[in-house]
Amino acid sequence: MTTPNPEHVLRIAPAGLPRATILIVPPLFEEANRTRRTLVLAMRALAAERFAAVLPDLPGQNESVVPLEQVDLVCWQDALAELVSGIDGPTIIASFRGGALIDQKAKAKAWWRLAPVGGASLLRTLMRARVSADREAGVMSSLEGLQDEAKTAPLLLAGNRLSSAMIAQLGASEAQVVEPLRSAGLGADGIAGTPLWLRAEPGEDAAMAEAIAADISVWSKTCGIS
Repeated sequence: MTTPNPEHVLRIAPAGLPRATILIVPPLFEEANRTRRTLVLAMRALAAERFAAVLPDLPGQNESVVPLEQVDLVCWQDALAELVSGIDGPTIIASFRGGALIDQKAKAKAWWRLAPVGGASLLRTLMRARVSADREAGVMSSLEGLQDEAKTAPLLLAGNRLSSAMIAQLGASEAQVVEPLRSAGLGADGIAGTPLWLRAEPGEDAAMAEAIAADISVWSKTCGIS
């Protein structure tokens, strides 16, 4: 499945020649909205570490003119690969949550992932939100019924109209092995911060943004980027 390009890309760069470009792959669906402000803060912190940072709109998301129900995970993988192919110099892909499901096709120098999650887990969360919303509206639905419906028609989940292909791919998708890779979590042994993707509304964690940038900067040196 193909979609028109280019999509909007937010870019924040240092004053001089960057050490490398960090491609930010945001979480998917509503989680992207809840984390965007912190990701932009992380991009500014990366610029202070002499990295260029880019945050693209995926086809069907944000400012994209492509209807979401016309895209799937393969489309998003191809869009990221195309974007990286046009970047001069080394690229590190920094993926967040479900973004790790679509980052493997791009030819990057290295990969960095924060709290990667499987597609089946994301899909269950979306479907449970739909069942809860239906119940509040006096409509009876179930996970099994929604799964059956999704086999033949797009399904509206948490404000996202997803194609049958997207839903099928999500249900079977896991983050793929890439090298070199740093996979970080939150907490004492990972990145200090809060799981913004679990909040009901968009949030901001400036300290977490600084920690993300610092961790990427330190780790990049082990990948030959100085």
